[in-house]
Amino acid sequence: MTTTTTWTDDELDRIGHAEELEIASLRRDDTLSSRRTIWVVRLGDDIYVRSVNGPGSDWYRSTRVRQEGRIQAGGVTKDVTFVDADEETNDVVDAAYRSKYGHYAAHIIQAITSPEASSTTMQLVPRA
Repeated sequence: MTTTTTWTDDELDRIGHAEELEIASLRRDDTLSSRRTIWVVRLGDDIYVRSVNGPGSDWYRSTRVRQEGRIQAGGVTKDVTFVDADEETNDVVDAAYRSKYGHYAAHIIQAITSPEASSTTMQLVPRA
């Protein structure tokens, strides 16, 4: 049985300030998939990720199998559960991506905040 925990303030700060996060999903046989590098945002006490390429992305599709995996960012390595975000959260996550990554080209920010990308928004919940 999986037990969830909460992020520590230090983990939230380190992950939230990291430019990129490495993510790997847990396969049916309990092995981890190859790590992928993605962007990450912090909202209060929560951490969110999404696929810039939408639901067709290999890494995103692999999160659908067990909805568990491992992340690394800012010197933090943590086993997590992937929890689909609700639509109301997407607007706030869009704003967080625009704020954190706004120094990138406009077309990149448009891609990460597109409806297709928003449909893949997941909260990362730490597992014990």
